[in-house]
Amino acid sequence: MTRIMLSEFIKIKRKLILFLVVLGPLGVVGLQAVNFGLRYDWLTSQYKEDLWGGLIGEVTMLSVPTILIGLTILTSMIANIEHQTNAWKQLLSLPVSKMKVFAGKALLSFVLLFMACLLLVVGTIILGISLKFGANIPILYLLKMCFFPFLAAMPFLALQTWLAISMKNQAIPLTTGILGTIVSMYATGFPDWMPLKWPWLVNEWEKPIYSVLLGIVTGLGINLLSLIDFSRRDVK
Repeated sequence: MTRIMLSEFIKIKRKLILFLVVLGPLGVVGLQAVNFGLRYDWLTSQYKEDLWGGLIGEVTMLSVPTILIGLTILTSMIANIEHQTNAWKQLLSLPVSKMKVFAGKALLSFVLLFMACLLLVVGTIILGISLKFGANIPILYLLKMCFFPFLAAMPFLALQTWLAISMKNQAIPLTTGILGTIVSMYATGFPDWMPLKWPWLVNEWEKPIYSVLLGIVTGLGINLLSLIDFSRRDVK
């Protein structure tokens, strides 16, 4: 797996994938910088009891759809490296199991999105300090609100990875991901069992960790089924 991961990182070295990883969190923080810059007095009066909490809440509102559309594009771009060059047969002729090849793609997507969330944490801290919100940064809360939606979105990462790898025509995976992102923006009123609601960390128990656990368990289940399907598939 170490060799597979190193190989995957070499493949994306000259692609726009790493740029996208930086662009996502940079875009979220940049939009919030504009938001607070234009409405500073009003927003700070709204969040005067907890300026950092208000900023983090505003960032989260943008980060959830960004994560969903970001994982859609990332998984498609990663899988398309082999699709464009018709390299699947060559890749699978190597002395590496199909499951490890698929797992490498899935793990690469996970690592890149994890890096994006980490950049979002750093960017939010820089923005808050720039806005003079003080040095009393709620680090634990910030980490939760940046990483919990990502972990709760694991079913979509697993599904999009499977769709992107299984289909040479990337229009279907991209359309599925875009539609899912649009629907998710109205998902807070959905029943708690709906996966599209989980990244928003809203549930009747008012426990965000429940949404995260549901996302992780479901995501692992979908990923396992995807591994089995890919190992049995005759890839062309």
